[in-house]
Amino acid sequence: MQKEGSLLLSDYAAEIAATDVLNPTDFSPVLQGLYGEIGGIMATAKKHIREKSAYPGFKKAAEEEFGDTLWYLAALCRRMQIPLEEVFAEAANHGDFKNVGAASDMAEGALAYIAIPIAEPGSVDTTLVRLGQSAAALLGNSPTRSDLISFARAYLDAIRAAELVFSEVARGNLRKARGAFLEPQPADLIGLDFDSDFGDEEQLPRNFKIRVNQRGSGKSYLQWNGVFIGDPLTDNIADRDGYRFHDVFHFSYAAVLHWSPVIRALIKHKRKSKPKYDEEQDSGRAIVVEEGLTAWIFSRAKELNFFEKQEKISLGILKTIGEFVSGYEVEKCPLKLWEKAILDGYAVFRQLKENQGGWIIGDREQRTIKYMPLELEK
Repeated sequence: MQKEGSLLLSDYAAEIAATDVLNPTDFSPVLQGLYGEIGGIMATAKKHIREKSAYPGFKKAAEEEFGDTLWYLAALCRRMQIPLEEVFAEAANHGDFKNVGAASDMAEGALAYIAIPIAEPGSVDTTLVRLGQSAAALLGNSPTRSDLISFARAYLDAIRAAELVFSEVARGNLRKARGAFLEPQPADLIGLDFDSDFGDEEQLPRNFKIRVNQRGSGKSYLQWNGVFIGDPLTDNIADRDGYRFHDVFHFSYAAVLHWSPVIRALIKHKRKSKPKYDEEQDSGRAIVVEEGLTAWIFSRAKELNFFEKQEKISLGILKTIGEFVSGYEVEKCPLKLWEKAILDGYAVFRQLKENQGGWIIGDREQRTIKYMPLELEK
């Protein structure tokens, strides 16, 4: 991937293509998706206008909606075999726009030097209406090159009116899409071992084997290296849904994501040698965030038979997870890695629940978590 400062529109188009899992000959889902994202942009803008400072997340939400719209525009260009950079170059080749930066940069399609409208932006409402109209034109019979250029021009106007930066929108979308849809490569995981610079006593275990046993009382007990850890747990709800075994999810985060403030506290492996880490990453608030996130995912999983026979987690759930952990070290993990941690963790959970106990076996080097029945214990 190109460095942050040198991302080109052609780079964006090439690198985002791998995330396009839709039928390469079917225009309908792409057009419908693009139109839906325009609705998302309008809803976000309306909320911002209505709530003003009470909606502090406007910039981030708007960047995401505009980024998703760019994704669908790139997908449409791909199906029409028209380079995305040519569409924007022609859209900006207009008397209402000026180039920012050198001509050579514009010729290459550099996002950092994209042309911007000359005139002061109109009202957000006005520019969004034009964007919606240009999107509706694409839904007509068969979209043409001219339709794409008109839409791109309206898109640039709308981004300006929303006071966003095109390059930030594109880069953000590229990170999100590749992180959510592509299996992480070894290079993507460099720097995602959050405690490798600490001593063993402050690291999450590289390999671990946790014994989970349910007693006659219905409570679940955890043992690590023969020592009981944590408190005995019940489901704490009238519906016996197995939440007493939910610590498996924290162990899954530890194995797959190399992150779990809950497990650090449980086994007393907080990074106290660096007070900043202990305070900001390993203590109370981070623990509450992890527990709250785990409970929220569980409520969604319960509606889906605990993800049984599922190979994917919805993008909506993954995006919400990203919001939950914003500001913590684990935010660096691609969403696809979160998907693995959840699906693998729930695979072990279902077996623990069915057998009322078992072994949780984690391997941080391989980023795996597995189940072993109690009767196989040595």
